[in-house]
Amino acid sequence: MRKTRLAGAFAGIAIAALALAGCNSGSPTTPGGAAGGDDDKALWEVASDVKLDGSPTFDRASKADKIVVGVKSDQPGLGYEDAVSGERSGFDVEIARWIAASLGFDEDQIDFQTIPSANREQEIVNGNIDYYVGTYSMTPARDEVIDFAGPYFITGQGLLVAADDDSINGPDDLKDKVTCSVTGSTPLQRIRDEYNGEVTERQTYSECVEQLLNGQVDAITTDEAILAGYVAEDKDKLKLAGKPFSEERYGVGLADGDTVLKDHINKLFTDGGDVWTALYDEYLKPSGVEAEQPAVD
Repeated sequence: MRKTRLAGAFAGIAIAALALAGCNSGSPTTPGGAAGGDDDKALWEVASDVKLDGSPTFDRASKADKIVVGVKSDQPGLGYEDAVSGERSGFDVEIARWIAASLGFDEDQIDFQTIPSANREQEIVNGNIDYYVGTYSMTPARDEVIDFAGPYFITGQGLLVAADDDSINGPDDLKDKVTCSVTGSTPLQRIRDEYNGEVTERQTYSECVEQLLNGQVDAITTDEAILAGYVAEDKDKLKLAGKPFSEERYGVGLADGDTVLKDHINKLFTDGGDVWTALYDEYLKPSGVEAEQPAVD
């Protein structure tokens, strides 16, 4: 069986460097740990002879001999795709790979698809993806149409502003400001509903960052774990403002009613504390994001 490995030398490297280096630097994205040498620690093995009786998602993937996974591509440290190499890296991407391996799918059998936030539920309902891992908040509204495994991470909504802007220190300061977030996101709706702020919508957070750096918007709002990745990339121009003002529970989006797959993933998380910690230490801890592995529902 092929193994995924983690090189210990990365513990102190900034999150942006991790995202850009991706699997070419011996991170856990490299099956077999080709770049890591003898000091690598095996994180997981690709399972064999997996049986998930009663899971239509697993049956479909098994027949196709591949697993289709929805992810993000513009979130450093979480879900990032290098524009040159096409390599994907980040905490969420590794969670997705870990799940795939537990289902018996090797790296070359994973078909990653970048899915905009606004399209996630529809892609799952339509069966275009087998599961989704990408800063996906578990909310009652979403739970009406899909299922979630997890949570596997808990963060809170935060604000990203220009490094020289001291006028915004929390959501109450957004009244006369323009805030950017992505279409279909929980943070966007919260600013509208609870803080009456003016918002502008974009398809990706990287578009929001570009607008912030160009002075077209005053702030960006989304989960602090996402924003911290952008700060790590450009500390001289960006900063976090204030403290988190919500609780966002990240889950794995699944087809509604696929309790067999849901239970499988939840057991993987529950039994895999060492893997979770290794991935957190690699991708999120260096940026200052504090977290502990949550218990699944």
